[in-house]
Amino acid sequence: MERIAEIPIDEARGRLYEHGWQSWTPTATYRVGDRPFRPLSKRNRVLHYQRKSESLDEAFRADGLLAVQPDEAAPVHVFAVPDGLGVIPSIRAEVRDGRLLVSADASLEEHVDDGPGGIDGALARWADAFAVRTGVSAIRPAPTVWCSWYHYFTDVREADMVENLEAIGRLQLPVEVVQLDDGYQSEVGDWLSLSDRFASLTALVDGIRAEGRRAGIWVAPFLAGARSALAAQHPDWLVGGPDAPVDAGYNWDQDLFALDTTHPGARAYLEDVFGTLRGWGFDYFKIDFVYAGGLAGRRHEDVSPLAAYRSGVELIRDSIGDAYLLGCGAPILPSVGLFDAMRISPDTGPVYEPGDGDMSSPSSRAAIVTGAARAFQHGRFWVNDPDCLIVRPAVERREEWAAHVARFGGLRASSDRLEDLDDWGLETTRTLLSETPPAVFVPSV
Repeated sequence: MERIAEIPIDEARGRLYEHGWQSWTPTATYRVGDRPFRPLSKRNRVLHYQRKSESLDEAFRADGLLAVQPDEAAPVHVFAVPDGLGVIPSIRAEVRDGRLLVSADASLEEHVDDGPGGIDGALARWADAFAVRTGVSAIRPAPTVWCSWYHYFTDVREADMVENLEAIGRLQLPVEVVQLDDGYQSEVGDWLSLSDRFASLTALVDGIRAEGRRAGIWVAPFLAGARSALAAQHPDWLVGGPDAPVDAGYNWDQDLFALDTTHPGARAYLEDVFGTLRGWGFDYFKIDFVYAGGLAGRRHEDVSPLAAYRSGVELIRDSIGDAYLLGCGAPILPSVGLFDAMRISPDTGPVYEPGDGDMSSPSSRAAIVTGAARAFQHGRFWVNDPDCLIVRPAVERREEWAAHVARFGGLRASSDRLEDLDDWGLETTRTLLSETPPAVFVPSV
């Protein structure tokens, strides 16, 4: 890494903002003496963090964006890439003898911001300019959503979707989109082949639309599970090729591989999957685990991993036309300009603390910390998705999670089994789905 700046810093009052690589990578503002959140397992490092950020020392590290306020009255130094179209550098910041030493492995711009609002205000102003340079057009408001994930997870059945569709109408909840999440597919990668819990997606879509609502679906388009027909039949479509496929992580009790978005066969497959789903009537798509499209490794065409990633997302966008596109598990800065909405935090969950102690893992605390730290992106890069509202009685500290969604929820989605809600949960759900979120969360001054 090359040293790019030395800044005098008050070790008692100075603060640093560390921006993480993708949706689930912890992002926060720290005091100089704090120990930043870091991966606690190899699995999480692969799934949730940027691969080249391997060091676990106590230096601060950010991906493409670092902000520093040397003391509470000082201007803010913002170190960042000029746009999201090229290399996203790793940035390292270390305090030594009252000075902050900033290094990076690729070029960055430094902006000194003396406007109001401290780090939050500086980030909002930086994001305004970044969005213009990256080519963000008008941002489409998000519909309200009911999602199957946080009650049924991968065990969702067609009957569960029908039950909640009926409950939405009976309870008069203002839900525009009924979204089927993970669990309908036969395998990860085999998106048009159904599990034995679903007879027909077209019949499901017809039922949703008959109730005057829109149909949404979850897909992890750049993954192929080791058990999938996709990986078995087309190993040449994988990043790294059939002899050395790149490790894309471990989940669903299997190894994961990354689809090569530059391979003509893989591209045709993606066009078929998304064209077919769109033809069946889905017009809201959540695409997840999309970090896989940007992993380093040998590809059919000699392009950078992030260029391959962006071309894959652009192909999906072309295939679904004017449908709404939500990203998740996505490299944040390279995704600006590609999505209508973006998950800007780790998954929430019924538990408050992450079970493995890693602040990239599912829990409402992890989602609250990183979601609040990325609030400035709402209305500038896309609509922020803080993750779904879950407020059934079994959810730990549900009032805190509901307050976070109320404050930072640009996209409002419920994900409880609606029959499980008590009076407070139902009223909270109805209220948050009825509100119109603000255009931005951190004002541009």
